Amino acid sequence: MVEIAPFTGIVYNREKIKELNDVMSPPYDIISKDMQNTLYTKHPNNFVRLILGKQYPDDTKKNDRYIRAKKLFDEWQKESILIKSKKPAIYPYKIEYILNNKKKTMNGFFVLLKLDPDYKYVKAHEKTLSKPKEDRLNLLRACKANFEPIQLLYIDKNDSIRKKMDPSIDKAIMEIKGYDGFTHKLWKLEDKDIIAWVTNQLKDKILFIADGHHRYQTAINFANEQKKKTGISDENASFNYRMVVLANMFDEGLTILPTHRLVKMKGLDIKKLIDDLSNYFIVEKMLVDSTNKDYDCIGKNIVEDIETKNEHKFALYIKGEYYILTLKDEKIMDEFASDHSKVWRTLDVSILHKIILERLMEINEKNLEEHVKYTRVNSEAIKFVDEGKFDISFLLNATKIEELKSIADAGEHMPQKSTYFLPKMLSGLVMYKM
Repeated sequence: MVEIAPFTGIVYNREKIKELNDVMSPPYDIISKDMQNTLYTKHPNNFVRLILGKQYPDDTKKNDRYIRAKKLFDEWQKESILIKSKKPAIYPYKIEYILNNKKKTMNGFFVLLKLDPDYKYVKAHEKTLSKPKEDRLNLLRACKANFEPIQLLYIDKNDSIRKKMDPSIDKAIMEIKGYDGFTHKLWKLEDKDIIAWVTNQLKDKILFIADGHHRYQTAINFANEQKKKTGISDENASFNYRMVVLANMFDEGLTILPTHRLVKMKGLDIKKLIDDLSNYFIVEKMLVDSTNKDYDCIGKNIVEDIETKNEHKFALYIKGEYYILTLKDEKIMDEFASDHSKVWRTLDVSILHKIILERLMEINEKNLEEHVKYTRVNSEAIKFVDEGKFDISFLLNATKIEELKSIADAGEHMPQKSTYFLPKMLSGLVMYKM
């Protein structure tokens, strides 16, 4: 059973921080080194100092990025830079943005979710890696707080939860233009009757992790640690809950974008690869104007070329040209992935990994990180190859929301970087301290 709870959130004090834009941050996992430096100089209380503090050559176990985050978190509370709400609440959250000239609004709400260590009613669709989990676990150990939410989806075809909450919210407590150019709005809802109604509506739902697989598993690992360390077996102990944003799977403001693959491989025989691809795909060669450096336009054209409703299409980009690859027959995947469900075998990203990367290029889980990088930006998949940073790139169509649900229901995992949800949550809106 899904169990949620309101919480007394910690937020930035508007009397101390006049411009909230200056202290907000992108999610930790998309912050580059340059972006980190920019955020550091933007404001001394920028949220990046908590979620992704700088590392220094003389760091020790007694003074590292996690210890410094804990020190700052405590100081900011003592100085009332961060203040705690007086009453437990849930926090409705809306993100307004424009995609492909269309205005969209994502609707969700911050709440505490009781952990499900066995993944019975919380379903995952991606495997987790040890390095990101260890990083987030160290931060959690030091600060004993949730700084950023995990995003999960529930199924509500009538959109009844949003319709129940919306009439009860008036002026937002925050309205911020984020790093992404999107408008992020946050409300505080303390009405006990509405909270009880929402809690009851969700108890029989299944939740699907959209963004935050590593942080969810880290929360489980931390809770197990705390049980052993403290001897506390109370199922309602604070460490058994995790701050999340819940959103309706059918919310029209949710978008899944594709994640393209960039490949660097010494001695890659591109002619042989194209010949081999013809055994499994219909291969169409397309030329690119070599004088045209409008990578946005080139990327847009290629993505439009592979748009399809029922076929499985990719684009293989090589400097100055690209190939449209259309799978000849789905049954080909029966040979390469007989241990997976039909839904998994017919995912575009599965086809790409199993047939092209593993079979034809001998890139598997052991050497994947050595040869393959990722981008969500169409133009980068072109530009980085032209600049010689990578040898080739593969452009994909996005995974469908129904496919994600089916994979999670079956207890299977997609290849890494199969989904990229838009919009991303803004970090720094509200925090949960255990």
